[in-house]
Amino acid sequence: MVLVSGGRCIPSTWFRWHAGLIEPGMRVLDLACGSGCHAIAAAQRGASVVAVDSDEAQLREAERAARKAGVVVQWEAADLTREPLPEGPFDLVMQFNYLDRARFPEFLAVVAPGGFFEAETFLDRQRELGWGPTSDEHLLRPGELWSLVGHFEVVLAREVHETLDGRTRAVASILARRLPNDGLMEP
Repeated sequence: MVLVSGGRCIPSTWFRWHAGLIEPGMRVLDLACGSGCHAIAAAQRGASVVAVDSDEAQLREAERAARKAGVVVQWEAADLTREPLPEGPFDLVMQFNYLDRARFPEFLAVVAPGGFFEAETFLDRQRELGWGPTSDEHLLRPGELWSLVGHFEVVLAREVHETLDGRTRAVASILARRLPNDGLMEP
């Protein structure tokens, strides 16, 4: 979840907990970047960031926010359900509040050996909380996120109900690492 405070975006808690992984010069891909909070935060840490979303209006807002923050992000308008991904490999691929099970193997394939995949999205228990996605297509089943990262090493993962900004949400979060000796796979 991205919080908006005083007109500015605040990256999710999960991102902030692991932001120390991002070092100057790293290549970072932010899938379904939305308002760009995570992409901008990664760029502020010195990463070279490519951020993709299908909503061109949000990308324009994100670009303005990046200029205001004094960072450069490569913003790409693309429908992640069918258009090709930016050319990898990336040291970190991030995915927040987005789920596309069919393309998950492609998302993982652009992670460099030794690189990381970081994701957080809603669990099916979110329906009970009365807000957020309601379709099975956009909600994870318990334990499902672990299975989606396949052969990656799970560094840390959780499934929780947490309250942020007065709203409770049910999410699954994961930080997984592609083993350094794992050759790049074709998507």
